[in-house]
Amino acid sequence: MSALRRALPRNALAVARLRPQTIVARARPLSLAGPRLLRTYTSTVPRRQAAFSSLLEGAPNASSASFSAQSVAPVANPQTLTEKIVQKYSVGLPEGKKVKAGDYVTLAPHHCMTHDNTWPVALKFKGLGATKIHDNRQVVFTIDHDVQNKTEGNLKKYSNMEAFAGEHGVDFYPAGRGIGHQIMVEEGYAWPGTVTVASDSHSNMYGGVSSLGTPVVRTDAASIWATGLTWWQVPPVAKVTLTGVLPPGVTGKDVIVALCGLFNKDDVLNHCIEFTGSEQTLASIPIDDRLTIANMTTEWGALSGLFPVDDMLVSWYRAKATTAAMYGSPSKERINHQRVDELDQSRLVADPGATYAKELYLNLSTLSPWVAGPNSVKIATPLNKLEAENIPLNKAYLVSCTNSRASDIAAAARVFREASKAGEPAKIASGVKFYIAAASIPEQQAAEEAGDWQVLLDAGAEALPSGCGPCIGLGTGLLEPGEVGISASNRNFKGRMGSTEAKAYLASPEVVAASALQGKIAGPGWYQKPEGVEKVIIGEGSGDFEADRARSVESALDKLLFEAESLIAAAEAAESSESSSAPATSSEEERLTDVLPGFPEKIEGEIVFCDADNINTDGIYPGKYTYQDNVSKEKMAQVCMENYDTSFGSVAQPGDILVTGFNFGCGSSREQAATAILAKEIPLVVAGSFGNIFSRNSINNALMGVEVPKLIERLRETYKNDEGKPLTRRTGWKLLWDVRRSKVVITEKDGKTWEQKVGELPPNVQEIIAVGGLEKWVKKKIEA
Repeated sequence: MSALRRALPRNALAVARLRPQTIVARARPLSLAGPRLLRTYTSTVPRRQAAFSSLLEGAPNASSASFSAQSVAPVANPQTLTEKIVQKYSVGLPEGKKVKAGDYVTLAPHHCMTHDNTWPVALKFKGLGATKIHDNRQVVFTIDHDVQNKTEGNLKKYSNMEAFAGEHGVDFYPAGRGIGHQIMVEEGYAWPGTVTVASDSHSNMYGGVSSLGTPVVRTDAASIWATGLTWWQVPPVAKVTLTGVLPPGVTGKDVIVALCGLFNKDDVLNHCIEFTGSEQTLASIPIDDRLTIANMTTEWGALSGLFPVDDMLVSWYRAKATTAAMYGSPSKERINHQRVDELDQSRLVADPGATYAKELYLNLSTLSPWVAGPNSVKIATPLNKLEAENIPLNKAYLVSCTNSRASDIAAAARVFREASKAGEPAKIASGVKFYIAAASIPEQQAAEEAGDWQVLLDAGAEALPSGCGPCIGLGTGLLEPGEVGISASNRNFKGRMGSTEAKAYLASPEVVAASALQGKIAGPGWYQKPEGVEKVIIGEGSGDFEADRARSVESALDKLLFEAESLIAAAEAAESSESSSAPATSSEEERLTDVLPGFPEKIEGEIVFCDADNINTDGIYPGKYTYQDNVSKEKMAQVCMENYDTSFGSVAQPGDILVTGFNFGCGSSREQAATAILAKEIPLVVAGSFGNIFSRNSINNALMGVEVPKLIERLRETYKNDEGKPLTRRTGWKLLWDVRRSKVVITEKDGKTWEQKVGELPPNVQEIIAVGGLEKWVKKKIEA
């Protein structure tokens, strides 16, 4: 019966409804950008990127039915959907203030979820001096990561979490009930139009049901428990227009794998994403697939991935409300027809004319099955190319919050059903292990009653408890050295799912199942290529070429006017300067940052260079230690950067300045990525750019960082012909960060010196770092 109940929302058909740029520049501290001192050019027009021009000209346009603003009165200071949702959950805004990207706001999230890190958060909470959770209805505990670990220590930790939840009246979901993000959606905590946060990087998944889901870190969670509030800087917002429709055999997993692999130059790094498209386009993307896409916007580098409220979503919720009412589910207080009616009648949409930092598009009709890897989501290849390579397989995984719902299990089961002969069940290939774990118990029950779960067991699959397991590198079935694995999960960073010497690929559930069946990376043969499609059509803009062309002309005119005004302003300034009798004083020298008492004015050390982009939190601090709460400082220092380079521990020394490439610290929300570097006694990290969640963790834990792209480029130029190319290099270069003057001074090995201006480190951030991090700062405020 539950299979029938589960099928209702999954197969609900719908039509969708939605309404419908700014260019920024930088070198700034990891934390917060200082006030803008120069005028910047902005445009409400999306840029076109030359790299994609060959795909644009003359390409079929499937966006003629795209959503557009209806004839309505212009909105003063229009907002994106993201900005509107943030506005609803911001407190203390000045009267009449409209939230915009770049604003710092105090947020009161609708819900905050913690998982296996609940007990460490509880210890932080107690350390703040707090004794009562501010709003126990705001908080949800779900135990999901290390559920296979039956050691006394882990079971004791889980027991402590449950007791703490009972003491404070917090909703608690025990180990084995399901993965936290799935629970937040299926139980109605992540609700459309709300801000829902979790101490996990895949909180983006809530965007699949139009909830602005974004990650926080452990210290933030403790602050929310104590005060109901947290801080957030509204990120720039990118609009991704989907055109066309998904062809048969193409899934939401293929959409996000293609987006990660084709727009792989940090195009949406630290952005919020809003997906949009025509009624026909969005109706071709089921809610489960939207959850998959939103979930993996994390791997794309984004801080959220928001789909609109449309008829398909409303129908999905109506079916769930009926099910909850019929069977008396506890979720009926959150998912009920009254609430769905209110949702339907008050759909939030972006205002016509809202400003986006950038616009991208993807024509779904031109998409085929894609596979990510090995060991990177930025490497994506059409399935048919990998099939031709006959890549042998050792392990396959149908696990995680990304793709292990009943619909995913059904797709995998169909592969084996179709391969059965003469009533004999098809079996996985000899030498291959196939692991399955449902996203939640309700999803597993639906799959069991549909017969899909048993089909996979009969094929030889090994069932694991509902939880994160192999996806986070914990428990049974991890990849061994030299092995190749393919998974329907979200992250295939080197070493995440086992050995750093293994290769991991990501694909849809049906491709994972077909690969397990055939013993090599393969598909089920379901893809039906539309006539006339030869390549994936992507680009900058909306995909409406005529409109984009017109806006490009408008943008060019705006830019010319801006440049003319700048030239005039510069000439006037020069003339004024020449006529002045006052001694010339550098404006740079006049702008000195106030440095708080006790905060160092200068930080310097020798540069140790890790020459790689996208070093993720698994590379910085291995996942296998993340949920061990008794790891000593000495051990943390020892394993710091272990998955990136095993020699880092011996090469890097206390007092060094760690310099690395772009998008440093992408990946999960683990705070140990920052605290392990501090344990190594490295006071400062310099990068071309940082992942936002690492920046947040660094501030909250008193690790300083600054972005200096020029330094990374100079180091790479210096060592480009070095045959050795060690992963970690002692350079002999020295770096001095002058906090008061907002600049870094570099002394190269030959004695040559040069300097580079960087953004200010504001006093409010200095204050948090100076007292030892956000936890101590909040405690100080509570005690005051």
